[in-house]
Amino acid sequence: MTKFVRVCAGVLLAGGLMTAASAQTKWDMPTPYPDGNFHTKNVLMFTQDVAKATKGSLQITVHSAGSLFKHPEIKRAVRQGTAPIGEILESLASNEAPVYGLDSVPFLTTGYDSAHKLYMAQKPYLEKQLASEGLILLYSVPWPPQGIYAKKEIKSVDDLKGMKFRTYNAMIGRIAALVGAIPTQIEVPDLPTAFATGRVDVMITSASTGVDTKAQDYLTHYMDTQAWQPRNIVFVNKQAFDKLTPAEQKAVKDAAAVAETRGWELSREEMTIKTAALKAAGIKVVAPSPELKAGLAKVGATITAEWEKSAGADGAAMLAAYRK
Repeated sequence: MTKFVRVCAGVLLAGGLMTAASAQTKWDMPTPYPDGNFHTKNVLMFTQDVAKATKGSLQITVHSAGSLFKHPEIKRAVRQGTAPIGEILESLASNEAPVYGLDSVPFLTTGYDSAHKLYMAQKPYLEKQLASEGLILLYSVPWPPQGIYAKKEIKSVDDLKGMKFRTYNAMIGRIAALVGAIPTQIEVPDLPTAFATGRVDVMITSASTGVDTKAQDYLTHYMDTQAWQPRNIVFVNKQAFDKLTPAEQKAVKDAAAVAETRGWELSREEMTIKTAALKAAGIKVVAPSPELKAGLAKVGATITAEWEKSAGADGAAMLAAYRK
């Protein structure tokens, strides 16, 4: 090989390496929950699937526990393109459009099968709303059913009057108002301190969150009301998605479909494991009294009617599809 040929070959190789390097896309993905949470574990598996399917041309780095953007900031960051992809609790955006709050209407669903049916009825409208904001829905996974945590057994809705009630979306705030409690916005990482300092007295959340935040250190009772199953949504900025190659776009969509199916199964497992873990940690897990169930059912009926009115024709269509 002559010196000239060797030089040319070196230039071509260097050019090829530069092209390969420039073809790699790196995304930062903010998520709100810690690494041990099943949602975050599912996200990490999703990103690994994407990296494998694209042979490393698309790398997604997960920034968990609100380390890149705080939970309330994530959707705006993705919409503005500051982050190309993210995960939030869907109902956190319910003050922006009614469709984001449907999954958190209390007592509308009664378990995983009905929660999935509700998601299927809602999904086209959810995708439409996200598209209007320049976002694409990738997948959605539910939390285990919601229960009431407190420092004593709550036997009726009257017991909640005057208590400082932890909220994380507009729907929970409405529940608090209807039962005469005081709504108090508290994010998951702040729960132990908030309860310890008396900023909040009671909360409705899943067994998962109770275990994640070591509820046994600051609470004593869990009323297993199975009130509803809020979902997380993972979504991507459309402009960022459109910059991917067709093969990369397919890899993201395929990995998202797998993550959704896997996530629903992980959630079912989580409910069983974490409810048992609450008991093992010393939390008294009790079934809701008939009085509490009746009172909460009335609250649920009121909120369902309010939600349907606020959502207009789309809301009526979603509920009609769900109730078929």
